[in-house]
Amino acid sequence: MTPFRLSLALTASALALSPGVALAQDRASPVTRVDDIVVTAAPYGVARQATNIAVDVLDEEDLITAPSASLGDVLNGLPGVRSTAFAAGAGRPVIRGLAGPRVQVLTNGLGLIDASSLSPDHQVAADPGEANRIEVLRGPQTLAYGGSAIGGVVNVIDGRIPEGAPDGGSEGRVWAQASSVDDGLSYGARGAFGAGPLVFTLDGFRREAGDYDIPVPGESRRQVESEGETYEDTGGTTLENSFVDLSAYGAGVSWIGNWGFVGGSVKRTETDYGVPGHAHEHDPLAPPADEEERVTIGLEQTRYDLRGELRLPSGPFARLRGGAAYADYTHTEFEGDEVGTVFTSEGVEGRLELVQVRRGGWDGAVGVQGLKRDFDAQGDEAYVPATDISELGVYTLQRLDRGGWGLEGGLRFDSRELDSVAGSRDFSTVSASIGAYFKPTDALFLGASISRNGRAPTEAELFAEGPHVATRAFEVGDADLGEEEVTSLEGTLHWDRGPLTIDLHVFNADYDGFIDLVPTGVEDIDSELEIFTYAQTDATFRGLEAELGYRAWERGTDSLTFELGYDMVRGETDLGPPARIPSWSLSGRAELEWGPWTVRGQLRHVAEQDRVAAFELPTDAYTTADLYLGWSPREDGLILFAEARNLTDEEVREHTSFLKDLAPSPGRNLRVGAAYRF
Repeated sequence: MTPFRLSLALTASALALSPGVALAQDRASPVTRVDDIVVTAAPYGVARQATNIAVDVLDEEDLITAPSASLGDVLNGLPGVRSTAFAAGAGRPVIRGLAGPRVQVLTNGLGLIDASSLSPDHQVAADPGEANRIEVLRGPQTLAYGGSAIGGVVNVIDGRIPEGAPDGGSEGRVWAQASSVDDGLSYGARGAFGAGPLVFTLDGFRREAGDYDIPVPGESRRQVESEGETYEDTGGTTLENSFVDLSAYGAGVSWIGNWGFVGGSVKRTETDYGVPGHAHEHDPLAPPADEEERVTIGLEQTRYDLRGELRLPSGPFARLRGGAAYADYTHTEFEGDEVGTVFTSEGVEGRLELVQVRRGGWDGAVGVQGLKRDFDAQGDEAYVPATDISELGVYTLQRLDRGGWGLEGGLRFDSRELDSVAGSRDFSTVSASIGAYFKPTDALFLGASISRNGRAPTEAELFAEGPHVATRAFEVGDADLGEEEVTSLEGTLHWDRGPLTIDLHVFNADYDGFIDLVPTGVEDIDSELEIFTYAQTDATFRGLEAELGYRAWERGTDSLTFELGYDMVRGETDLGPPARIPSWSLSGRAELEWGPWTVRGQLRHVAEQDRVAAFELPTDAYTTADLYLGWSPREDGLILFAEARNLTDEEVREHTSFLKDLAPSPGRNLRVGAAYRF
């Protein structure tokens, strides 16, 4: 069946599933706050507390006062979320123990069109400093984004293309913060203003940070002892080559009317950052001997976006939504002043969705998504050949809410073609999910879902052959790999009544053909790196995430709230534990809101991880303490804040990081900042 006929068939199926051809919205539907709606979950939006999907949201105020750091580091600590923590410059989200190509990072619902999923030392081309809102979906239930979302989705929403006119004709914010641990400074501004039916936006963001301080020597005790040497704790020092220098700026314009909107934007991202412990032509575990051997990375991307929505006056569909993005990305690795390896990615991605009219609690949408991307690598670490990648996906999502109970599900077909000098492959995958939920009372939500997702292998998994110092391996792909399939079960509980809120998710994911990078026990003579090959095996990931909140005191807008959070994931394959699976964590937080003041204290414990893969060292437990103080007059848009992070100067090594035994996380840090919204 051709993609066009398949799209028509899905559209017809969606109409057949709908209870009649709806010509008007169901006006008896309950009103939900806009802040509660998660736009990444489905084209028609769903409320956070009324879906089986595990969701966390960072809103504008969260992001204004968040540390100036990489995307993975800002999200680290959310339930089920960690960071690859490849020093300060490159931190990609890890969701439920999965990273890289299994976690889809989006900008306004479209892919980044970069090469960040290829290697942990590649920064994502989206920074939290640009965002108005970040939505994190854990688990594979979101079919609208294809096989690359098999582990979860992170959607960075920047508001660069306005969808509505600003209140009072203009709005915006300015902000700045400084940090002691790295002599860091970040600042930015954004604004939107209307001129008749047109709304314009301008924004810019800058982050400068030097090498950061660490409380212990860079090389861990376990690493030193594994080399047969005696570990000496010589105290705190500075982690060399851990600097970051980032600039991002853009502009957008929209034409807005009663019929909908259409708009475009342009963004430029430029970043330079160091990669500590990452050097060529010598032992990759040893720090560079001098400046000429240090590896730094320069990232540049120019991106153009178009997005719009047309409100349909009649018929079975309420809205036609669409978006497209073109990006030109270059990632250059420098060895001292010399260019080492250059990775480029140029492509276009588009999405078109028809959102059904809501009737009788029934919501739905059908859509098509396409991608054309050209990847290339040239230089010493060009271990993946130039590859042309084409993708096409068609899908439908449906949801029936009958008040006390409901059903939700989806179906998606994907095709993926990869063409390189090393070979050509094409894949067809099917993903589907179905879930049910019950609301015995207004306070209680119980849900269960089952999903089956397929993921086609990446260009690295198929065609890699060469030294990859970031992973300290000589990687060899397998051009005969098949698709990766996972069947997931998830149970959900939400409770929200009075002072108590509970959010609980338990999951089990069984993989057929899990693609893993496994050691061979053989060393490559030229690079002196262990040879690792991509292979398929069966795997199981299971775990849970729990959040509990209790409002102990409340008077008007003043309150005292206590929160507890716990998460854990356990992975197992036929070859033993997979690498870099995080251990369980437990956190507690108390927050006092008193007039214009906010006082918040947090303790977080991450347990030791001793279930390790071959050639992987265990990671020690750690406990951190943070204290935050903010002042914000409620009638004004001003926010002043100060925060002490890692108060006890704890040694923090993330088990999810390839650099955990060479580059611990920053030590004690004092941040101060200010923001003003108008």
